[in-house]
Amino acid sequence: MQELWNVLFRTAFFYFFILLLYRLMGKREIAQLGIIDLIVSILIAELVAISIENIEKSIFQTIFPLALLGGLEILLAYISVKSRTFRKIFGGKPSLIICNGKVNYKEMVKQRYSMDDLLLSMRQKEIKDLNEIEYAFLEPNGKLSIFQYNFLKLPTSYPMPLILDGEINKKTLEYLKKDKSWLEEELRKKALEIQDVFYAFYKNHKIYLITKGDLVV
Repeated sequence: MQELWNVLFRTAFFYFFILLLYRLMGKREIAQLGIIDLIVSILIAELVAISIENIEKSIFQTIFPLALLGGLEILLAYISVKSRTFRKIFGGKPSLIICNGKVNYKEMVKQRYSMDDLLLSMRQKEIKDLNEIEYAFLEPNGKLSIFQYNFLKLPTSYPMPLILDGEINKKTLEYLKKDKSWLEEELRKKALEIQDVFYAFYKNHKIYLITKGDLVV
């Protein structure tokens, strides 16, 4: 009977402890799981399961590792916000699967994303035909973001990121068949340097941007 009460106590305790831990790690963890988030979640589940099964061991042998994992997750999330390079290495980046209604099979092979995966994502979003999709992005968390054609099926220009967190997006420049000198010249017309820009995108042959001075701190 004592063993049963120990199991029940540990189960209830870790339920509220993990609930508090995830609240401290932020709402982002609940909304989606990136690679780092997934690893942390698996480790938390394993540690708790082991602790509940081994009631002879002190509960603190699980609390301290869980607290360490929570602290690491918060630290890595902070670094991720500050460093785009860190985000790309550990979090990945979106992949353009469909562009202007055309399927990018080369990118699908690179991401090991099959047609069955694509059709499954379409069904989940209640889309019957590939011809209804203008753009589709495979997000770092494995979900597919789909942009459908407008009612008249007129082609639209997707806002392509040129600068993110003050860093040039080379892939966009390559797609536009432009180079860094062109971008610098366009910014000079606005009396700006690359390091002054927080976010810039290209749409309808124009550059739209947010400078670091526009940000609310």
